[in-house]
Amino acid sequence: MGSRLPVFFTFLIALHVGGCAIGYYAQALRGQMELSSRSEPIEDLLEDEALPEELRMRLELILEIRRFASDELQLPDNDSYRKYADLGRPYVVWNIFAAPEFSVEPKTWCFPIVGCVGYRGYFKEEKAGVYAARLADDGFDVYVGGVAAYSTLGRFDDPVLNTMLHWSDERLAGIIYHELAHQVLYVKGDSAFSEAFATAVEEIGVRLWIDRNGTQADLSRYYRARKYRSAFGRLINQTRDQLRELYARELSDTKKRESKRLIFAGMKDQYVRMREAWEGYNGYDAWFARELNNAHLASVATYRQYLPAFHLMFVRAGRDLTAFYDDVRELSERSKSDREVYIRELLAIAQSEPLTQ
Repeated sequence: MGSRLPVFFTFLIALHVGGCAIGYYAQALRGQMELSSRSEPIEDLLEDEALPEELRMRLELILEIRRFASDELQLPDNDSYRKYADLGRPYVVWNIFAAPEFSVEPKTWCFPIVGCVGYRGYFKEEKAGVYAARLADDGFDVYVGGVAAYSTLGRFDDPVLNTMLHWSDERLAGIIYHELAHQVLYVKGDSAFSEAFATAVEEIGVRLWIDRNGTQADLSRYYRARKYRSAFGRLINQTRDQLRELYARELSDTKKRESKRLIFAGMKDQYVRMREAWEGYNGYDAWFARELNNAHLASVATYRQYLPAFHLMFVRAGRDLTAFYDDVRELSERSKSDREVYIRELLAIAQSEPLTQ
């Protein structure tokens, strides 16, 4: 699951912060420099006759996806995702998630530009492990997950990475549209709003891409994946609600730990039953194979919570993306509380009048 999460970094090293923070920003800067040094324009790579044919086909597809993003989806026409970097490893960064033993609320870290987020990323797995161990020693539930997709919100020309090439065509197109949508709009300190908007652009874009370039089988496969993702999200939210209720009760720590263990065991059992109807799809098996804790739940961002509201905004904009972007920008300029009130009104409408794609 971690491979789907988009990652945001800022590489401004503030000299007034403590030595530990400087060390963190320094590793991020080194990681970005490595990324930049390994990046090559895809068009240049395609001129190399020795380029492996499988890689050539994937890179050609990426250029088609990228052109579609700018020409048809009105997403930024810049050098992002027009370069390729082979990092020689399965993930670009490793994200750390943490939560108190008896809370589903994640620990947050605050950075310039992006605001406060519920994870902390490292370009080296061993460094992530060291910091995660410190958090565990402090009593936190901890989860470390590898991340394949990467974004700097347009601060740099983000490349497509080798870590992304094994994805399906639809998933690869979706992540490029998602990350470019963040360059259209990203509201600092409001991940739920920003991610729901980007996910809406992703889903709208992939549907249009398949209509133009795919087959009915591609569309069916894409909708099945969306259905499974939604079911997984509902299971996460259900478990989170159960744990939140447990942690609020007046019980001893020993009783809470035992009940917590049973809730996570029940979650795994429910997943096994749910998966039986998934036609062999096993995309979440690795996530459930680990010993689960509160931090695992924190690692699954609830990007879909506001999603129906953004799809309704798209419909109300006449399915015109430029008008949709303008409406979302206008909404983003309101206070966070006003945004949430309006979005909840849209969610109520979307629930009573389900939209068709």
